[in-house]
Amino acid sequence: MGDEMQKPNARPSPGWTPLTETKWFQRSRLFFRWTFYGLAGCAASVLLGFLVLKSQPLPEPVQPLTTHIYSDDGRLIDELHSGEKREYVPLENIPPALIQATIAVEDRFFYDHFGLSPRGILRAAWTDLKEMALVEGASTITQQLARNLYLSHDRTWARKLKEAKYALQLEIHYDKDTLLEMYLNEVYFGHQAYGVGQAAKMFFGKKPEDLTVAECALLAGIPKGAGTYSPYIHPDNAKERQLVVLKAMEREGYLTRDEVNEIARQPLSYKPPQTTETQAPYFRDYIKSLAVHRYGLNQDQIENGGLHIYTTLDLDLQQQAERAIQQHIDTDSELQAALIAVDSKTGAIKAMVGGTDYEKTQYNRTLAKRQPGSAFKPFLYLSALEDGFTPATMMKSEPTTFTYGDDEVYKPQNYHGQYAYRPITMREALVRSDNVYAVKTHFKLGLQPLVETAEQLGIKENLSPHPSLALGSIPVSPLEMTEAYTTIARQGEHVGLTAIKRIEDSRGNVLAEADITSERVASPAYTFVLTHMMQGVFDDEGGTGNIVRQLVKRPVAGKTGTTDWDSWMIGFDTDLVTTVWVGYDQNEKLSYTDARAAKWVWGSFMQRVTRGKANRVFEVPEGVTPAYIDPASGRLATENCPNYYLEYFVTGTQPTETCDVHGGSRPAKPVPVERKEVPERSWFDRLKDWWQH
Repeated sequence: MGDEMQKPNARPSPGWTPLTETKWFQRSRLFFRWTFYGLAGCAASVLLGFLVLKSQPLPEPVQPLTTHIYSDDGRLIDELHSGEKREYVPLENIPPALIQATIAVEDRFFYDHFGLSPRGILRAAWTDLKEMALVEGASTITQQLARNLYLSHDRTWARKLKEAKYALQLEIHYDKDTLLEMYLNEVYFGHQAYGVGQAAKMFFGKKPEDLTVAECALLAGIPKGAGTYSPYIHPDNAKERQLVVLKAMEREGYLTRDEVNEIARQPLSYKPPQTTETQAPYFRDYIKSLAVHRYGLNQDQIENGGLHIYTTLDLDLQQQAERAIQQHIDTDSELQAALIAVDSKTGAIKAMVGGTDYEKTQYNRTLAKRQPGSAFKPFLYLSALEDGFTPATMMKSEPTTFTYGDDEVYKPQNYHGQYAYRPITMREALVRSDNVYAVKTHFKLGLQPLVETAEQLGIKENLSPHPSLALGSIPVSPLEMTEAYTTIARQGEHVGLTAIKRIEDSRGNVLAEADITSERVASPAYTFVLTHMMQGVFDDEGGTGNIVRQLVKRPVAGKTGTTDWDSWMIGFDTDLVTTVWVGYDQNEKLSYTDARAAKWVWGSFMQRVTRGKANRVFEVPEGVTPAYIDPASGRLATENCPNYYLEYFVTGTQPTETCDVHGGSRPAKPVPVERKEVPERSWFDRLKDWWQH
């Protein structure tokens, strides 16, 4: 037989039997079987864990963002935040160098792991065991994000387990780029700055996309210890940390050694630490209120939503308004003041001061309800003009008792008991603020027309048709009064006042935008005639606002208002409507000096903001006719009338008869077609005003 055949007497090798062979195969099969079961169990557990984590809702990531409020020309008015300054930056706007630096120094395997780093966990566990305490972390970028979003920074096992759970959930619910974007907008850089957007702005005054590689490396190193590596506090530490980051970038292949050496030598220029100084704080608070009550935003959205609110405020005018109040109001006293200025062409609020000192009281007095006094009379006289009265309509100024309703009695008094005791024109009544003339007009019209006219002009307060309404007895706010006067300045076209142009979210989407609409509520002819009469308030002789002429030498129209507790000066030129209120919060009686302060503030402000501007006259509309009037008779002036003035009338209502007091047959002088400018007053006239008043 061949060699391959076994010999009959051959024996198996020592220790090997058929039974042994059977046991070996059985054990092998058992090992592989249980290994398979174990792997299958692990896979099932992983799958089950994945499904459980995926099914559990992840808390909504909350990253408070800083809201910015801007002036009309784009300057920053203020930042709103709850202790965390943050500007959200999309990943595509973050430079690659900053992304690479962050990954290299914080989590080099970020794109390879599933939220947890086994290698890092083992290293940290070994260190913790040696020290018998939690002294080292193994946090990936995802774990850091989970901790910053949802947890505290306590070093406990319970917190670490929750951190791991949230990290896994974040990896399940978001892709890697989204997680990285969230992290870069969440990480803390010290000095209340969160996220790379705020850090780039704070340290370098740049947008993230404009950062250099050297600046990116420095920023990436700060989060390890915001206090330790702050370039403001420890510039040497920050520079050393920058080198660590650059070498990590070299290790990962993002930079060469030569590039690292070159970048490390580049000098860095830091923006000086700055604190945002709140400008126009009363206006800022008004904007926040508008955003809630007019545009439907909630408070958290305003404070932490990263909004960009673009307003109508003119910071230069705002500063002049604040200076005018500081110049004429003693901030150490309890006397308060408010000023609001509006662009008459658009209704845009350009300046708002709600008090003398925001630090002492945040109450915005431009919104406070106060008695406007005689500042309410222009509404009455507009209603009268529309009813057929003219600027030359005459009624006697004398103490008068009025009876109305069920034998009710009303007896108005002129300021300081001064009466003309003769017939006066509507112009004189308005200029000298004669209360008796106003109430007579009110009764002749009926008490309701004034209510309707005031509401059409912009007064929103619930007005009562009472005889005293003609004298401004019902409290209204400076804001409302300004809106109504703006309608007059716009020759009868009402437009609501605006303070917010638009509101954008953190990504530039428009959430709200001003919808400016106008409505014709009075004719240009009637409002111009009223405006021309209101210019007389600033006349040298008899005008209640004559001291303003010492400061303002351009065409202006307006009206004063004085009660025992409130002093008003409201007026406008061709561009700006300005309201000033002065008084005490607790309704203390005003002294003579206190009452005059409103005029001084108004005049100082208008002088400051119109300096260097052309003296433009009010545009004369169609349907208006000029005439020279004799004040004694209210008729056309003749060559014999010693005093006469130019008056405007709605065409068809001008006087046709000549003066019967002084006689004469020829007109006083030719009526001018238009006036180009107000002549300059001499220094002697201004000195005389100062001496007399």
